Amino acid sequence: MHGTRRAHSHAPAARTRACAVLLGAALLVTGCSAGSGGGEGAGGAGAAITQRPRAAGPFWVDPDSRAARQVAAYAEAGRTADAEQIRKIAEQPTGEWIGPENPEREARGFTEAAARAGRTALLVLYDIPHRDCGRYSRGGAADGDAYRAWVDGVARGIGDRAAMVVLEPDAVLHMVDGCTPQQYQEERYDLLEGAVATLKTLKNTRVYLDAGNAGWGRPDQIYEPLRRAGVDRADGFAVNVSNFYSTGASLAYGKDLSAKVGGKHFVIDTSRNGNGPYTQGDPGERWCNPPGRALGEAPTTKTAAPLVDAYLWVKRPGESDGTCKGGPAAGDWWDTYALALARASG
Repeated sequence: MHGTRRAHSHAPAARTRACAVLLGAALLVTGCSAGSGGGEGAGGAGAAITQRPRAAGPFWVDPDSRAARQVAAYAEAGRTADAEQIRKIAEQPTGEWIGPENPEREARGFTEAAARAGRTALLVLYDIPHRDCGRYSRGGAADGDAYRAWVDGVARGIGDRAAMVVLEPDAVLHMVDGCTPQQYQEERYDLLEGAVATLKTLKNTRVYLDAGNAGWGRPDQIYEPLRRAGVDRADGFAVNVSNFYSTGASLAYGKDLSAKVGGKHFVIDTSRNGNGPYTQGDPGERWCNPPGRALGEAPTTKTAAPLVDAYLWVKRPGESDGTCKGGPAAGDWWDTYALALARASG
């Protein structure tokens, strides 16, 4: 990442997890649990990660998440207090970042598991060509045709099941701030607009196009690019993805931006914003594994803000932002950081 205005990072596209992506009844094999009731979920004794009450929110909790596995591992090792801290993460629904290799299978696996539990899957699509400008989360589809085929696979996998999709973190922002070279921008707009159109053919899928965060710049810099990328056809936009800006600051940014794009609704990533942004150290690296952060508001659709459709945990707390401040590769599980987030949350 570069510059001082932005503070953004993302887990790379999700790695295929055997339990999460297997089809149909295969999700119920040993070590997996996709039901809505009891059961121990991942990891055996001590894990017991189940769905939240429907009144708390509609989103699916993955009982085989890395956090759930960590709860079980700590419990087995006798680290009961640490297990209970990580449970704060494991019991909340988090974004499932669809990987590059088997998008249809992964999307089907997540949405089928969610449907069996009577819940909605939260999916993150993050495979745009020239992703992250070659930095910590670099990668993405090889070209435009590959990306269109990947999105088509995701759409087939979702089908008519309920899903909420956060579309391409940073993809619009990086065109606005100049991180993505000009020669790639026309195609990127076309790809994003096409992805929105494809996903909106699905009758039970809601789509939110990423729109940056409260710290990078001003809404008047991004609203026209958002329109070009298809926000008018989407259900709205997402703010603060993988970031740390407070819910209040994110709400103000989102409201200002909404007024410029026809009153569109938005969602806020509250996964790690409990203590707000980090303000020390190298300004260009404040976004990356900052110390002293905390979990934010739990995911919910009861936001008390008419324009805000949900608070979401889009970024998966406990997964590294990148190889900075002692962290592992972007997207890798980092149990010590997860514990710090949970402990700071009270």
